Amino acid sequence: MDASTSVARAAVIGVGNEYRRDDGVGWAVVACLARREKRRPLPHGVRLTCTDGDPGRLISAWDQVQLAILVDAAHARPARPGRVHRLRLPGELPSTPREEAGSHGFPLGATLRLARALGRLPEELLVYAVEATDTGLGTGMSPQVAAAVEPLAQRIEEDLLRRFRSGQ
Repeated sequence: MDASTSVARAAVIGVGNEYRRDDGVGWAVVACLARREKRRPLPHGVRLTCTDGDPGRLISAWDQVQLAILVDAAHARPARPGRVHRLRLPGELPSTPREEAGSHGFPLGATLRLARALGRLPEELLVYAVEATDTGLGTGMSPQVAAAVEPLAQRIEEDLLRRFRSGQ
C-alpha cells in the first residue's frame, strides 16, 4: 500500500471543551459536518476529529495530512460573538498577551512552534476562529456562537469539495 492511500488527505479538527459553553464551538462544527456527511459525503480521505487542545493530541490529529483545518473559539477586543476569522498558516499566528493558555492549557502558537521544531506541521493549516462571549463552566453555546455553526460547517464542506474534487 503506498503512502498516499494509507493516510488522510485532510483533517477537520474541532478544538475546545463542550463543558465551557462557547468553547464547544469547534466540536459543534465537527458534529455538524458529520451530520451533513450523511446527506452529502465529504471527499475521500477527510478525517473529522475533536480534541481538547492538548499539544500532543492536536499534533497527532493533523499528523500526515496535506490540509488540517482547525476550528476553535477565540476572544477578540472589541468582541463580536459569532464572527469567524480565517487564518492560513504557516504565517504569522497572532499571539495572545503573554501567550496565555486559556481553557486549553497550552496556546496554539506554542503548539505550532513545537510541531515545527518536531517536523510535524501539516503541509497546510487553516484556522477558523469563532469569537466567543462566554467560556465559563456549563453547557450550551451563546445564541450568536451557535448561529455560526451551520454556516461555518457549510463553508468548510464547500472548501473541501473544491480542494479535493473526485479523487484529485
